[in-house]
Amino acid sequence: MAALRLVLNIIWLVIAGFWLAVGYTIAGLICCVLIITIPFGIASFRMAGYALWPFGREVVHRREAGAASTLGNVIWIIVAGWWLTIEHIATACALAVTIIGIPMAWASLKMIPLALAPFGNEVVPSGAPREPWRI
Repeated sequence: MAALRLVLNIIWLVIAGFWLAVGYTIAGLICCVLIITIPFGIASFRMAGYALWPFGREVVHRREAGAASTLGNVIWIIVAGWWLTIEHIATACALAVTIIGIPMAWASLKMIPLALAPFGNEVVPSGAPREPWRI
């Protein structure tokens, strides 16, 4: 199973992952220019890492995330979240044209929750034991 994840991650990296990660990184650098938008930059860097190597990782909601995360997500959705969601849907449609692209399309679709609402979510290894409050 680990070998399959490695192969899928390498194919993903070549087909879509590198360019998605570059885009998220550039957005993170732009957000870090202003002091007030640094949390958005950090979220962009986290999404860049996930976009670079998605297989074998998943997004989980942190229950301890509070009102600040909700407010950050509302602002994020208005400014960037819905654009990123459209981008991931379009990428998934393009990737699903071939049989080998179907797992890649699924990876693009599973990035939507994090692209739509990055605050209060965390990227963890698939199947990793988690604390009871993170299930």
